[in-house]
Amino acid sequence: MTGCVGVIVVEDHELLADGLCRLVECDLGWRVLTRVANGLDVYRACQVHRPALMLLDLGLPGMDGVDVIHQCMQRWPDLRILVNSASDDSERARQSLDAGARAFVLKSSPRRTLVHAAQQVMRGHRFVDPAVFGGALETVRKPHTPRATRACDVETPEQSLTLRERQVLKLVAEGQRNRDIAQVLSISVKTVETHRLNMMRKLDAHNVADVVNWAHRLGMMM
Repeated sequence: MTGCVGVIVVEDHELLADGLCRLVECDLGWRVLTRVANGLDVYRACQVHRPALMLLDLGLPGMDGVDVIHQCMQRWPDLRILVNSASDDSERARQSLDAGARAFVLKSSPRRTLVHAAQQVMRGHRFVDPAVFGGALETVRKPHTPRATRACDVETPEQSLTLRERQVLKLVAEGQRNRDIAQVLSISVKTVETHRLNMMRKLDAHNVADVVNWAHRLGMMM
């Protein structure tokens, strides 16, 4: 890949984010457009900066990394997403790639592995860390049988929230008014009101104080 690639780094641990930024700028010679530490802020960062590549940690506060991939790929299908994960869980790797990520690299892997993965992704290829499935894409993509439904697999209130409802939850907890939320999310005030009503109903939240408490429980508030 020639030319300067614009990258956003999505990582909530400051030291790791610092290391990724140095890798992007020093090892790859590309440019870090911005850093994001909360899953709910990724969409807005992409709107503002329009990156070519995203380095994404899956374990984010605010929104699960796989949900972030789904949301971004719906809006920017040409965006290249490279997952940099602390977990070697094969199911998480499969979910990430099925959602649209181009590469999955473990944080425990050598620096050169991440550099190579980023280069491959920007050349239009896919990459799976050799430590996951032996690096075989065919294995990652192989259809798998869903787990049988068990009595303990009960969806919690927060798990029932949609991506938009989580975004509205965070913004309401921050004290934003409906019209401000509409502007931030580029949706109508009426749509905000609908998401807000559904979110509060699912969480059994009766006022803003309840919403703020939920935001703290879900790690959305710094």
